Amino acid sequence: LPEEPQPPIVPSCPLPGKICDVVRTERPRSCCGMAMAGYRTAKYQLPEWHRRNAGIYYKAFAAGEEAERGRAEAKNLVKQAAASAQRAQQYSKNTLGQRLQDIDFWRTELQKEIMELDAETNLLAAQKLRLERALDATEVPYAVVIDNLECRDRRQPPDLVIDQVERQLLKEADLIRDIRDLLKRTIIQATTQIRSNRIQKENCELDWSDKVETYHIDDKCISYCPDSTNVQSHPSSVKFEETASTPKSWAQFSHDNISGAEQEKLASVQLRSLINSVIHDASEDLRMQRAAVAEAFDCHLREMAAAKRRLEQHLEQ
Repeated sequence: LPEEPQPPIVPSCPLPGKICDVVRTERPRSCCGMAMAGYRTAKYQLPEWHRRNAGIYYKAFAAGEEAERGRAEAKNLVKQAAASAQRAQQYSKNTLGQRLQDIDFWRTELQKEIMELDAETNLLAAQKLRLERALDATEVPYAVVIDNLECRDRRQPPDLVIDQVERQLLKEADLIRDIRDLLKRTIIQATTQIRSNRIQKENCELDWSDKVETYHIDDKCISYCPDSTNVQSHPSSVKFEETASTPKSWAQFSHDNISGAEQEKLASVQLRSLINSVIHDASEDLRMQRAAVAEAFDCHLREMAAAKRRLEQHLEQ
């Protein structure tokens, strides 16, 4: 880059001295001389100084009074906020207390239904086992009846007749088949009812577990206060979810579960009564038919014995 030109150097020389004579007067003069005549100086007059001090004092006094009023209003706001917070906390505690009572009520009812439904399911399972054993017990009588009929089919043509014994045996075979079909249908019905009982029990258990967890949460929340150190504010913590239930729908949900458990329990009790009747009636019918078959055999044996005696007498003659 080219160098900038330097300013020319002017040689120093002494300035010429001049003596100015000032006429002395007797009037007072200002410190600035006659050159500042007609202009205001930086100094204040004494009345202005007093006025300025009075203005500052008044402003300070007004600011103090305003600060006192602000402090009094702040104290009142603090008291009102504390009282409002106390009322809100007491209302929340009362609401949570009522909520805990409701949760405990539904939890107790659900637990009761679960225990009763489980006991009823066990009783129904025992009845189902009786049905299965009764079904197994009909195999031997049915095999005996079929064997008797097959043996009677092997008789000689003169004795191959449809007598009362064969009628009773056929009737017993049909009865055993009907009883076996009835027992099988009843076993299927019992299996279906046991499945329904367990499904309803699972629904009640899920609802009961939710009630237990909710009870622990609300029981912990009721002990909180504004001075609690472990209280944290989360974003959207007070937002009402669209899928959230209302107290009415919440109670209705548990009521529906308990009603469903009651219906399944009543159906199970009725089915157990039906199973008892089926087993009792089936056993009585089989016992009566067995007696009828035995009576038919006895009559036929007496007839056979009489015919044998007559033939023996005829042979002797």
